[in-house]
Amino acid sequence: MKRIMVIGSSAGAGKSTFARKLGKKTGIEVYHLDVLYWKPGWVESSLQEFADAQHEIVKRKQWIMEGNYSSTFEIRAAACDSVIYLDLPLYICLYRVVKRWLTNLGKTRPDMAAGCREKLDWKFMEFIMTTYKRRKKEMAERLSQFRAKGIEVTVLKNTRDIDSFLNNLEGRTGQNL
Repeated sequence: MKRIMVIGSSAGAGKSTFARKLGKKTGIEVYHLDVLYWKPGWVESSLQEFADAQHEIVKRKQWIMEGNYSSTFEIRAAACDSVIYLDLPLYICLYRVVKRWLTNLGKTRPDMAAGCREKLDWKFMEFIMTTYKRRKKEMAERLSQFRAKGIEVTVLKNTRDIDSFLNNLEGRTGQNL
């Protein structure tokens, strides 16, 4: 477990928080796809810029990349040896998105590009609610494909699973995972 994709059922699944904790426990550098995708003022990177940044990261011996971004999913998938999927219920994801917004009002999160102050709008909430089931189905198919290729897949369905997984990494580093 040295090249790790952290993906989730939705925004609010806890990908960024989990990846930060995993990076701290393992000593593996964490890359947040939101940082690579967004430019100050919520300006989107071009697909080419976004893909190029990921191509550079996947060349490294070790990395943790968190985020879904289906348009460049295969870049990470082709290079990873482990996938950790946070499969939390929709109501938890929605709650966490609202909580994140309230906690970070007027600030930029550490897992977001500089100059992108926290925001929340109905369009984003609607996106989460209307795509959740479809995205879960697509992820289930992708996870099956990963397993068929011999990639280690871990599915964490709740806070207890997440905490247990992280606690079992105590004292380990990226060199001996």
